[in-house]
Amino acid sequence: MSRRRADNAENTAENRPVLRRDEDGLCLVWDGMVLRGDLSRKADRLQSGRLQQELLYRAAKFRHAEGPLMAIDATAGLGEDSLILAAAGYNVTLLEHNPVIADLLEDALQRAAADPALSEIAGRMHLVRADSIAFMSEYEGPSPDLIYLDPMFPEKQKNSLTGKKLQMFQMLEIPCGNEEQLLQAALDLQPKRIVIKRPLKGPHLAGRKPSYAITGKTVRYDCIVL
Repeated sequence: MSRRRADNAENTAENRPVLRRDEDGLCLVWDGMVLRGDLSRKADRLQSGRLQQELLYRAAKFRHAEGPLMAIDATAGLGEDSLILAAAGYNVTLLEHNPVIADLLEDALQRAAADPALSEIAGRMHLVRADSIAFMSEYEGPSPDLIYLDPMFPEKQKNSLTGKKLQMFQMLEIPCGNEEQLLQAALDLQPKRIVIKRPLKGPHLAGRKPSYAITGKTVRYDCIVL
């Protein structure tokens, strides 16, 4: 191999995302950026008084709920929304099919389980490495109380660091291209409620009008009550 070809191969290898483990756990490194699952960064949102202000908490809350609640997060990602659901008292099944993201999520859950501030909540979060549509289509357990869907949507501020990291994430997790199947699989399980995260002014998922919506400054949560 010529020196030029060797240099090009080396540069190409350096520009590929690489999973690494450091003192803070597992991370994905690419182009000077680091992507890591870190549920401890959200711990302050779980404090009494603040948790109740979370839009997702409000969208997922049941009045006069009896017994433990069960939720399926069909688009788990790095688990931050599932953390809110678990803090709200749900036993959450986190579905993630991408092996790299699942590795990052599993590592984040293990670290959260070892954190005294998060261990109880993390104990209610259970990762399943599976395609969400296939999992829900083959599911034979009791109907969940809630199914949470967060199909990825484009980030407007592509020049921000958050936007660049989102692009890094989207390189692994392709935005949902079969919204109708995803929503129908959730509907077929007959949960009490389906909560869908959408851009504030974005269209309804698969054109399905919700029963009501909880809105914030940039996002909304469409709630389908069955």
